[in-house]
Amino acid sequence: MKRLSKLEAILWSVALPGFPQLLSGQFLKGTLLVILEFVINVNGHFNAAIMYSFLWEIDKAFSVINYQWVMFYPCLYMFGMWDAFRNTLDGDIKGSYLPFAFSAYFITVGLMLSPKITLFGVSLGPVFLPMLFLIPGLAIGFIVRAILLKFYSIRKKNVN
Repeated sequence: MKRLSKLEAILWSVALPGFPQLLSGQFLKGTLLVILEFVINVNGHFNAAIMYSFLWEIDKAFSVINYQWVMFYPCLYMFGMWDAFRNTLDGDIKGSYLPFAFSAYFITVGLMLSPKITLFGVSLGPVFLPMLFLIPGLAIGFIVRAILLKFYSIRKKNVN
């Protein structure tokens, strides 16, 4: 069983959710994540939307994507990433899920709002706009985690 570094775990998760779990010997969980990613990706036509987005054919990206399927993707993606990251931690994991969970929520909202939002009159589509929503998701997740950890440390001092 291979022990991954934090960076390895995150980068393999970015490549394909489930890879870090497979590399670290968690075969059932890794296989399930890969299968779910494949099913959601294929049924949501997400690869076609990614391709059209990178070719800057945003209208085509909107026309092929199936929101009913793709809305599951951010949660699966960020869970796979968090799980891989969590398995690299030796000690305190309190609140490590918060940046990942908030990111999943924000990316999902960005996906839902992508047909309506433009930046400087330009639609970023169902791929790039949700990617931008990752930034506030991570920021809020880290802020909430810091506040909770501070609260728990103060509370722990008062109890002792």
